[in-house]
Amino acid sequence: MSVTVVGSIAFDTVATPFGSRERMLGGSAVHFALAASFFGEVRVVGPVGEDFTDEHRDVLRRRGVIGEDIERVAGGRTFFWRGHYDYDLNTAHTDETQLGVFGAFEPKLSAESRACEVLFLANIQPSLQRAVAAQCERARFVALDSMNYWIETAREELWDTIARVDCLLLNDAELRMLTGEASLVRAARALMGRGPSAIVAKRGEYGAALFTPEGFFALPAFPLESVVDPTGAGDSFAGGFVGSIAAHEGANQGEITHAVLARAMAYGTALASFNVEEFGTDRVARLESEEIVERVEELQRMTRFLEEPVPLRA
Repeated sequence: MSVTVVGSIAFDTVATPFGSRERMLGGSAVHFALAASFFGEVRVVGPVGEDFTDEHRDVLRRRGVIGEDIERVAGGRTFFWRGHYDYDLNTAHTDETQLGVFGAFEPKLSAESRACEVLFLANIQPSLQRAVAAQCERARFVALDSMNYWIETAREELWDTIARVDCLLLNDAELRMLTGEASLVRAARALMGRGPSAIVAKRGEYGAALFTPEGFFALPAFPLESVVDPTGAGDSFAGGFVGSIAAHEGANQGEITHAVLARAMAYGTALASFNVEEFGTDRVARLESEEIVERVEELQRMTRFLEEPVPLRA
């Protein structure tokens, strides 16, 4: 099924304990689209400035991502983020943000983007997410990401938007902040009571957890000897997760079961693990499908245990 993603296209300047890069291609829509492109057709909706060149656009083109709805704003500058990480790579420290054309972003979807069957609403203002979802009437699966800023400044708008989607992806701290629940289980239950049928808690280097009415599933992050840059890992996870759901044969009949979502967690985990191995989009942009298959199979081996029960003393 076709996938549309609406979100940011950005230039990132990042420093980690393992190096630094200036003005590399990034943004939630870019990281998501590159990951999701391994599973089928992906269309990107987002604004860029005149500093966004054909070279940057080609990173998406080479992966087959359709960028006809990337809006180039005359005289504008592309969204820019400067940040750094200490040895705790779970925490990004923002040093500078320049919204540029993203500050006045009003998503403009072509007929093809509106006709998507799967929609990912990346981290943008909740009222914009809601407006986009209303345009995509054919979407059979809608997933949403957000952040602490919107929880703090637009909570009611966010709640209203969440009620209209099928799946919510937030990190564990954001889930607790949004619901006021210390327990992830209670937080997920509260959120499912407000609309979504699936809640994904992103937990950085500790993996991710899935909650649905049918049950619970969790995976650890893929163990890596070298983690260089975690920027975009959450969006790469979302791209693998949502992309694999779109590729499921029964998805166009609405057959998105707990088992399908659990399998999607593995693809999301694999794509996120590749993303962090190098700076920006470098690793995922040159990734091969066979590498993803191998890593998912390794995840399966890692998380399987012997089924024979151990005898216990009375």
